Amino acid sequence: MPVKKTTEAKLTLTATERALKCAELAYDKKAYDIKALDISKVSTIADYMVIISGSSDRQVQAIADNIRTGLKKYGKVNDVEGESEGKWIVMDYGDVLVHIFHDPIRSYYDLDGLWRIAPELELPAAIKAAHKESDF
Repeated sequence: MPVKKTTEAKLTLTATERALKCAELAYDKKAYDIKALDISKVSTIADYMVIISGSSDRQVQAIADNIRTGLKKYGKVNDVEGESEGKWIVMDYGDVLVHIFHDPIRSYYDLDGLWRIAPELELPAAIKAAHKESDF
């Protein structure tokens, strides 16, 4: 029986769509304080930077894994750094850089402050409202 070859065309996303998809996929794993910054006018490294917080190393790793899996049909991630430690994972999609932080690390490096001149991409209300759950 002959094996049928399928040549499936990869779907594509614009940089804006990719940044929004990263935010959605992070939110699906209970990420919080999610921001998507339009850095295209202030830097040549990417069009968007998505900054995300997680409350533990494992959650940070799960967020990164969910983003990678969710975006797989649109192409592979160019590079991933910090995944084994889970403190600060950087995912490079070329047009979008994703920074996933364990909460205390995000505060220390303050990328939000460093890139404050970049305008924020409007995120869906539920994603924008996601904040760390209180520890009871």
